[in-house]
Amino acid sequence: MDMGDGKKGLAQRYIAKEVEDSLKRLQTDHIDLYQSHQDDPDVPLEETLDAYARLVKQGKVRAIGASNYKAGRLYQALTVSKNLGVPRYECLQPNYNLYDREDYETLLEPLVRDKNIGVIPYFSLAAGFLTGKYRSEADFTKSPRGGNMKKYLNDRGFRILKALDEAAKELLATPAQVALAWLIARPGITAPIASATSLAQFNDLLEGTRLELDEVTIRKLNEASAY
Repeated sequence: MDMGDGKKGLAQRYIAKEVEDSLKRLQTDHIDLYQSHQDDPDVPLEETLDAYARLVKQGKVRAIGASNYKAGRLYQALTVSKNLGVPRYECLQPNYNLYDREDYETLLEPLVRDKNIGVIPYFSLAAGFLTGKYRSEADFTKSPRGGNMKKYLNDRGFRILKALDEAAKELLATPAQVALAWLIARPGITAPIASATSLAQFNDLLEGTRLELDEVTIRKLNEASAY
């Protein structure tokens, strides 16, 4: 990602410098998981993965992951790691939730499950849409992200909210908890990423990790969100 002042990309020299800066900011001697935030087609995969291998060998990074990678490039990266004998991407961080399903499920999911790669999806609540907070354009002022909700206000989006509402009522839960529980129940998902801006929101998300959905509920949610 472009961090300004020319700070961008996955070149070896840049990665080495940014790791040192991160270690200083975090006041630690190692990073448990270091991720490529997005693919860099201008830098050979060999160069990027060799840079990570050096950091792992030095003990500064324990594992590496990929975020926003397409299936083809992730497969290429895994192949390069195998051929070079260097650490591979051990996890994938995709945009995946009850609404945004197609891109991940059609190509990425078969790959990560076959290769036993962990998955930590971001926007697990579709930037807040799956909490049920945004049901019309009048709700867009409820948060800074409200303006991004328009793409969800369609027939499919409303079907998903209806299914979430019904499941939440039956389970004495909230739509957000049900949406997270659906992700957790998905084979291959390691842990969803979700944001909280208050203690109440945090507790709501925490309850979602304890909620177990039965097959009937999962089927209804799958049908409502079918693409």
